[in-house]
Amino acid sequence: MRDTQDPTSTPAVKQNKTRTVAIGEARPQWWLYLTLGVGLVVMVTPFVWMALSSLKPEAEIRANPPTWWPQTFTLENFTELFTRLDFPQFFTNSAVVAVFVTLGNLVFCSMLGYAFAKIDFWGRAWLFRIVLGTMMIPGIVMLVPLFVLVSRLGLVDTYAGLILPFLAGPFGVFLMRQFISALPDELIDAGRIDGAGEFRIFAQIILPLCKPALATLGILTFLGSWNNFLWPLVVASSEDKYTLPVALALYSVGQNENNYGLMLAGAVAVVAPVVLVFLILQKHIIQGIATTGIK
Repeated sequence: MRDTQDPTSTPAVKQNKTRTVAIGEARPQWWLYLTLGVGLVVMVTPFVWMALSSLKPEAEIRANPPTWWPQTFTLENFTELFTRLDFPQFFTNSAVVAVFVTLGNLVFCSMLGYAFAKIDFWGRAWLFRIVLGTMMIPGIVMLVPLFVLVSRLGLVDTYAGLILPFLAGPFGVFLMRQFISALPDELIDAGRIDGAGEFRIFAQIILPLCKPALATLGILTFLGSWNNFLWPLVVASSEDKYTLPVALALYSVGQNENNYGLMLAGAVAVVAPVVLVFLILQKHIIQGIATTGIK
């Protein structure tokens, strides 16, 4: 009696089936692209309308129904922004605060992240839990005690008062700790065998490997500090310490109505540096978000 063999069980047929399944899995799914496309349109539309409306005269901005494309292009809003406001001073204040806050977070959060990830000391787990617990406290709750502390230190209406409270944040510590935890301990052990101290290991071994996480933390910190409105509004009591968001909010309001053209032009000026930083660092940012927290 001759054995019968299922023709679909032969190696060639199995290989073709596997290849067909792989091609089917790799085939783009139209609904996924449709969902992403709709999400992109929803996210980008307000920014495009903001940029186009900043080139419209005030009457056209207030027109009903609103127009999408400017019927009359004008740079009057940007001219008023640079002449009516002390724009260079406000821009400099925002840049100084955002840069120093970002640098502080990059240095101190990476140090704390390295300590929590690779240095074994008493109470490390509990201290890290406390850091995570502070992430659950709303920022508005800390506003009054933080202002009282800054006031008693005599830092109101100073750059130090705008910068010092935000030089390190719990999210940055958590982000850097998660990334550094995934680095191999053998690199640190090799540095210790060669006689390197903890600071040298951190500076010459750990930091060069943390570029994706540092880029992610940098852009997120810069974005938050650049757009911060409430704290500079409370701490800065003189115009020469106003940041750009505070100045735009105060000077775009007239006696009877808001100047929407000035507000939109200012919004474009506020968003442009953040977009530029993101375009420069987007490769590292995407890599850092994709790899941080995997372990």
